[in-house]
Amino acid sequence: MMNFEGLDPGMGDYSPTLHGTLDTGMEPSMDPRLNPSLLQGVELDPEGLTVTVPESVHLLEGMFSELHSVAAEVGIPVTATHFDLQEEMLWMGNHRGHASSFFGPTMGRYSSFQVHSTDDIRHIQSLETGVLFLSKSNLKCYTRGGLVMFDYPMDEGADMHSLIMTDNNTLLMGGLQNYVVEVDLNTVQETQKFTVEVPGVAIMRQSNRFFFCGHTSGKVTLRDLRTFKMEHEFDAFSGSLSDFDVHGNLLAACGFSSRGLNGLACDRFLMVYDLRMMRAVTPLQVHVDPLFLRFIPTYTSRLAIISQTGQCQFCEPTGLANVADIFHVNTVGQLLMSFDVSSSKQALAFGDSGGCVHLWSDAPEVSFNDYSRETEFALPCLVDSLPQLDWSHDLLPLSLIPMPLTSTEQLLSDWPTSLATPCPRRAPPVDPEILRTMKTVGFIGYAANPRTRPRNQVPYKIKEVEMDYDNYNQVPESPIGRDEEPHLYMVPKKYRKVTIKYSKLGLEDFDFKHYNRTLFAGLEPHIPNAYCNCMIQVLYFLEPIRCLVQNHLCQKEFCLACELGFLFHMLDLSRGDPCQASNFLRAFRTIPEASALGLILADSDEQTGKARLGRLIQSWNRFILTQLHQETQEQEGPQAYRGASSSALGSSGESVIGRLFGCEVENSSLCRCGKETVRSSLTLLFTMHYPEHNSHDKTIKEYDFAEILKKSICLEQSTQAWCENCEKYQPTVQTRNIRCLPDVLVINCEVNSAKEAEFWRVQAEYAFNKAMQKEAMEPPKPKEPQPLPTEWCLDGEECSAEGFTFDTRAEDLRHVWIPLTLKMSISKSQGLEISNWPEGEELSSAEEAEGASLYDLVVTVPHVLDARTGGNLVAHIKVGETYHQRKEGVTHQQWYLFNDFLIEPIDKTEAAQFDVNWKMPAIMYYAKRNYHSKYDLRIKNPIEASVLLTEASLARKQRKSHATFIPLMVSEMPQAGDLVGLDAEFVTLNQEEAELRSDGTKSTIKPSQMSVARITCVRGQGPNEGVPFIDDYISTQEQVVDYLTQYSGIKPGDLDAKISSKHLTTLKSTYLKLRFLIDTGVRFVGHGLQKDFRVINLLVLKDQVIDTVYLFHMPRKRMISLRFLAWYFLDLNIQGETHDSIEDARTALQLYRKYLELSRGGGTDEVRKVLKGLYEKGRKLDWKVPDADTGDGQGTAVFPSVMGL
Repeated sequence: MMNFEGLDPGMGDYSPTLHGTLDTGMEPSMDPRLNPSLLQGVELDPEGLTVTVPESVHLLEGMFSELHSVAAEVGIPVTATHFDLQEEMLWMGNHRGHASSFFGPTMGRYSSFQVHSTDDIRHIQSLETGVLFLSKSNLKCYTRGGLVMFDYPMDEGADMHSLIMTDNNTLLMGGLQNYVVEVDLNTVQETQKFTVEVPGVAIMRQSNRFFFCGHTSGKVTLRDLRTFKMEHEFDAFSGSLSDFDVHGNLLAACGFSSRGLNGLACDRFLMVYDLRMMRAVTPLQVHVDPLFLRFIPTYTSRLAIISQTGQCQFCEPTGLANVADIFHVNTVGQLLMSFDVSSSKQALAFGDSGGCVHLWSDAPEVSFNDYSRETEFALPCLVDSLPQLDWSHDLLPLSLIPMPLTSTEQLLSDWPTSLATPCPRRAPPVDPEILRTMKTVGFIGYAANPRTRPRNQVPYKIKEVEMDYDNYNQVPESPIGRDEEPHLYMVPKKYRKVTIKYSKLGLEDFDFKHYNRTLFAGLEPHIPNAYCNCMIQVLYFLEPIRCLVQNHLCQKEFCLACELGFLFHMLDLSRGDPCQASNFLRAFRTIPEASALGLILADSDEQTGKARLGRLIQSWNRFILTQLHQETQEQEGPQAYRGASSSALGSSGESVIGRLFGCEVENSSLCRCGKETVRSSLTLLFTMHYPEHNSHDKTIKEYDFAEILKKSICLEQSTQAWCENCEKYQPTVQTRNIRCLPDVLVINCEVNSAKEAEFWRVQAEYAFNKAMQKEAMEPPKPKEPQPLPTEWCLDGEECSAEGFTFDTRAEDLRHVWIPLTLKMSISKSQGLEISNWPEGEELSSAEEAEGASLYDLVVTVPHVLDARTGGNLVAHIKVGETYHQRKEGVTHQQWYLFNDFLIEPIDKTEAAQFDVNWKMPAIMYYAKRNYHSKYDLRIKNPIEASVLLTEASLARKQRKSHATFIPLMVSEMPQAGDLVGLDAEFVTLNQEEAELRSDGTKSTIKPSQMSVARITCVRGQGPNEGVPFIDDYISTQEQVVDYLTQYSGIKPGDLDAKISSKHLTTLKSTYLKLRFLIDTGVRFVGHGLQKDFRVINLLVLKDQVIDTVYLFHMPRKRMISLRFLAWYFLDLNIQGETHDSIEDARTALQLYRKYLELSRGGGTDEVRKVLKGLYEKGRKLDWKVPDADTGDGQGTAVFPSVMGL
């Protein structure tokens, strides 16, 4: 940290007498001048902390005296000392790269570890979570116990001397080189590099106005806190600077003066500067040779001046020094090498060249910090001691008592074979992840190791119920007492509400793969009304609906079927990355029926958990099926956009939704007068109705699920209704019967109160007890080799639909009431019959002839109750073969849990388990076996080239003379591989929500919600290269809170059809144009396209995106703005007052051409060399474009045809 030029010449290379030598016994040699009392004995404290034995110390209150001394490593100079800012600890680092810490005023050794193998430690800085150590060429962070957190190597040739924390997560490092580095501790990456005019930054300080840099040349520079530009400079000493400190409006410095041929001499005058007037005041003469100085502001602004030989003087910076204020540090002839003051100003620490650390204090009861947190200590080592046994303890293992084995006496636990039956452990189930990815060759399956557990370890269910929960401190380890505390019942981790943690980089460094190792796409939860994410996944994994909505396209601006089609197309393309349903939910918010049904939540309700999600998602289920049924059966207007031929789906009166979910229902009302009224209707789902419970009878009767389902479908209830015969309201009996069976049976469970939840719990208990009795009554199977399970795929056989499954044990059926398969039929007397059916079995030909069908459970949607997060909705979905074939090339079926962007394979029994303490049933889908065969599952992309042709603007005032673009001609239609320059501008709909933590850092809770306001596409080749063919302003019906005019160029009124003069379109119209370009296979060129596509809600394959922000980027360096790149490479001055998307798109195209030119000219080495020069130039200019006329004519000269616009 310090510049030691001009000090004692013997300090340049430490002599062997200072270092000490290690003999063959590895004992350090004693320096003859060392005080033997410094090497204190160590004994084991009863509480397990190793402390040194202190001597009695008598201190005068208010006067600094030596409190304690300890030898860290004999003979090796202490080059850095530091008082921990969080705990009562003192850190030291020595010349050989070793660090040690001491606890409290007694200086008990806490930890000791090697930081660097050869280099000395030059600076130590404590953090909340660890401690930073700076050496010549490395910055390392360790925990206080000595575990490495990170190791940051410096650039080649760096010689670092000092560091300073600018905030909790950012630091600056300086040294003998001509730059200062800024490092972000969150990402452990260099964020900026500031060039300094005077090399050799040996010391750094900070005030609320400036950074202060002390240079080896004797100067002190004052720099701007934000830009690091030099504001003032003090030429303090002619030789070299030794130390300086800042307090209030005063800066005091000590150093060396040049004495001509005699070299440097220690200057006994301290230079003092007034920071208000930026000039020197009267120098302060002191009586010691100053090497260190530090302000110790207690009652007054005292200065502590320390000499190399251990003399310490206190004085006022504006007064005269008094000889009586000089004290002496007893270094036993050694020289002082380091010095630090505690944050409480009560303690001083000195490190000397003999390896000793001296602690001085002005109070007997010293504390290093005003508020220190408690320090964690290592547990004591128990050697050769047996624990005290408590005989009254119920769970005490008696095996702790050693007991001799005798050969004559039989042990009580040695049961005779006649009374014992061997019961081997059942083989644990194979990990579903392995089964999902397995491919078979012959009768052997091969799969990648998912590495979910250590090698050669197999888990067994020791307890009756396996707890898949986190370890909470409040949960007792013993099972005793757990049932008595139902409030400790916990939600498994994978079912809890998942949230995205936003950093400075937004979503870029969030690890979604941690939550989803499959290739299916999750959905992001931060958008308003994203509670329906689970149901969007349900609809996507029903193959007929997936194909239906992707074939559908209409002219309505807000059509949920169209938006679902666009979203499902993204889910098809994604390879495990999450998508967002922002455009779908935007259309959803505009539909009046959704608002009338209360399906659109306020942000506050969604965040605070006030919404009753179970009831809400059931209403949403009914709404979406009805809405899709209406939108896809409309015959008015052709199905394809812009007057293309009508699709076959829209030609008939019924929709695919009606064929898939619809069931013709006959409702009859019988009045007491005998008049019966019969009405027929189509219903898309059924609601569960539970039997009324008699309040006098406390026990709930046992019911079969099939029985309750039949009563719910064929509902019979009494109600008051209007009778035309009696001409008044009369009690009537209403009966419902169905005439046909749907292909997919949708059930709303209606478990909305404690009474219904209790009914489910009791029925699940009945079913579990019955299964246990059945298993106990079954005769044990003969012990013979097990045949291969029928589900395994052999050569020449077809793979089972269930993948690899094994027999389900009865104990796994806890909390299960619903069956995985139902048999349903309508008898000749129009009576519905429902019964449970064994899952793997098929119907006989006779039963099929009678019209019976098997229905398999394919979806369950539970409402997860969690008081801490307000609860959430998840979905269990049985994903079919076609989806696995498309994503993974594997043909099998598998159950998955979908929890927003968390996707995980699960067992089939888990999908049917509903522990109503935390998991309430909401929705179930049963699908008829092989129902797909009825439907045409081909997708024909309905988006045609005509979407790119000329269209009218929504704006009433727009004139053709104001046109900023020329639409594509038929002859210019893009082909695969063509270049298209793209840029988009955005406005803000909702501001960012963030909280300020107690440590001053900002945490983003919810990012700002952006909406696309302008999209521009320019031609990337041909005679009209650079001419825009799309320049659409997007009309929005939602309230805009910030137009971001400085960055977007969008002004209030530009998006209003009544007063706008721009070419205004709907988002859907422009979205279709971009989708057509993507489907054609063009390559988009732009700057920061990842964010653009994200806000537009488009998924574009990586090989179709050329992003100049990454083309001109070096690893571990900052991203560079388009404006700076345009100035540096193209000599263009863009984005002067505001941004223009046409200009930005053209510039990105030119930059790509420049990159190709560089690549062709000298390959990757040439590009790397150019980028290095770019970053050097950027650092010098602080990444700001100089204010100079750089001739905008160059930009227009590249595209001469643009001038004709």
